[in-house]
Amino acid sequence: MPFAQIFMVEGRTEEQKKAVIEKVTQALVEAVSAPKENVRVWIQDVPKENWGIAGVSAKALGR
Repeated sequence: MPFAQIFMVEGRTEEQKKAVIEKVTQALVEAVSAPKENVRVWIQDVPKENWGIAGVSAKALGR
């Protein structure tokens, strides 16, 4: 059972997350011939203050 874990800075819409789930699922189906029903995708929203870029939080960078 393929399992994809995706970390993203918070702020994506439900529609954007839905698109990610659909596209990642399809990519795994095509890449490893997994049945679609066996693919799992977990999106983890990370608060901006907990995501660092070049030593600075994404929140401080205004991302």
